[in-house]
Amino acid sequence: MEDKNNLNVNLDNEKITDDIKKGVMKSDCVMTDVWVSMGERNKKKKSYFKNYQVNNKVMQLAKKNAIFLHCLPAKRGQEVTSDVIDGPQSVVWDEAENRLHIQKALLVSLLNV
Repeated sequence: MEDKNNLNVNLDNEKITDDIKKGVMKSDCVMTDVWVSMGERNKKKKSYFKNYQVNNKVMQLAKKNAIFLHCLPAKRGQEVTSDVIDGPQSVVWDEAENRLHIQKALLVSLLNV
């Protein structure tokens, strides 16, 4: 097992941008989340994020075999279009299933079953 203190992290290729095209260009994975959380009252956030919708044009900028992730629930037509979340690059349902198994394992561990 590798000692966490000796873990080397290379951030030379990490970039921060507010340009969705530059951010997605040739990426392996495109991920988004809801713009307004459940119960949140700030409806102005939708206007702040409108240029960051993941749609087919955005996915075409990523690598051909790039995957799309979303932690769900998604608001179709806002942060992602239906053709992307239901499309061949989407693995959101696998992601949700994996999260379910992790949550079950946590319950077993926490309840000492």
